[in-house]
Amino acid sequence: MRDFMRLGLAAALLVLLFACGAAASDDGGSVPVYTVADTTGDWGFPSPYAHYSRGPGYTRMSFLFDTLVWKDDAGYVPALAESWEMETDEVYIFHLRDGVTWHDGEPFNADDVVFTVEYTKDHPYQWVDSAIMESAEALDDLTVKLTLSAPYAPFLDQVGGTLPILPEHIWSEVDDPVNYREEDALVGTGPYTLKVEDYNMAQGTYRYVAYDGYYLGEPKVKELRFVKISAANAVAELQQGNVNTAGIEPEMIDQLKDDFVIFSVPTHQWVYKLMINHQKEPMSDKRFRQALASAIDRDKLVEIAARGYGLAGSPGLISSDNDWYNPAMDGLYPYDPAKAQELLDDVGYDGQTIELLVKVGLDATATTERIAELIETDLEAVGIDVDLKVMESKTVDSKVGEWDFDLALSGHGGIIGDPNFLAEETIDMEDFNSARFDDDPELTSLLEEQVTETDEDARHDLIDRAQVLYAEDVPALTLFYTESFVAHDGQVDLYYTYNGMALGIPIALNKLSFVGV
Repeated sequence: MRDFMRLGLAAALLVLLFACGAAASDDGGSVPVYTVADTTGDWGFPSPYAHYSRGPGYTRMSFLFDTLVWKDDAGYVPALAESWEMETDEVYIFHLRDGVTWHDGEPFNADDVVFTVEYTKDHPYQWVDSAIMESAEALDDLTVKLTLSAPYAPFLDQVGGTLPILPEHIWSEVDDPVNYREEDALVGTGPYTLKVEDYNMAQGTYRYVAYDGYYLGEPKVKELRFVKISAANAVAELQQGNVNTAGIEPEMIDQLKDDFVIFSVPTHQWVYKLMINHQKEPMSDKRFRQALASAIDRDKLVEIAARGYGLAGSPGLISSDNDWYNPAMDGLYPYDPAKAQELLDDVGYDGQTIELLVKVGLDATATTERIAELIETDLEAVGIDVDLKVMESKTVDSKVGEWDFDLALSGHGGIIGDPNFLAEETIDMEDFNSARFDDDPELTSLLEEQVTETDEDARHDLIDRAQVLYAEDVPALTLFYTESFVAHDGQVDLYYTYNGMALGIPIALNKLSFVGV
């Protein structure tokens, strides 16, 4: 197996990336090089099975691999399927594009879609519930029939628009997809290619090259590069022309607004949460969890940690500017230390130390350490002794996944789009972003029922009722939703995807922006 962490080559590549900088358009239409700044850097090897299980990792992969449908800033658009229809609640027909090729020149057809569905049954893809797909059938070379095991309301979002289609001629021979790192693991139908040697984990660099045979036409951006920079250096790197776009802090807006395009997420899509180990005492008692909700001043977190750029969290997880928000959440768990102390007394909390894990390097506009300090102050004010520990993001994810924690400050995107995210962030027992909470049979039943309900009004009722129970149980505490800002030089029309890419990724790097369609 080829070693893709070649440090010497990576160092040279990093120098090359910055030396070339953010090249200007050479003919008024195409852009020879477009450089994206990222504060974290590495998001995994960008094959479908090896990218890191967060939005930036999926985004890196999406430049190489396509789905059946996609979204732009207005809604669904054709991708590998030029059209589709729903025959029944369980049956979808996809009409595929003619003339699509894989990066190695092999033709794409219906057999690849059928293979992908079958392959994910044996090798589950981390972002798609393959169990809902009962069968896939190629009606002809360009027509696929997908039959579901039950009605699935978010099918287009969470399967058709999320599952990357694999080339059968490559992956049929792969038994260990997570660890497969050969160059052909990156062969897709997407607008870009990436050689194995151009990815470097240590430096967090990626270099994509336009695929001239892309079915939507030759991409506008000929090379797309990702480089790691610190948030503090974003202004300087933009002004010096080293990068074309970067996420920026609110206080940077005034320095850049005259020379760069600046925009923010149109709705609140990214959330900070307090993860709670509800399998361990005293957190297993919902009165203790309710005490946490009453003790933490969520408005103060927005005011101080987010510098006013955010929205206090709803106890039902869904933000108040979302169409699926239940107004009954208004005013629940106001900041009330006296109520918190009363609940702690009811529980019989004996003052034992509660460990709070804090991530560094999250993709949001607030400082995680500052959030944690404010939480620590609020909890200690009601008598909860807090042991604050700051760790790398991936370490915290791992400890949360293994239930090796008391409380953990975490955050993620995807709080947008199909409301099934409420189920995924509550009862998905495999995702470390999920509360993994199934102690309330009624809540579990509602969340399982809503996903099969295709009548929107009936589904609204189920989601409303689920929010009430979620707020009562407090399986995790929604702290606040962030407002993030992006600056770019205008060479590419960046935008936020309608309801987020795939499962709701709130990142303004939709691949269609770089294709120029």
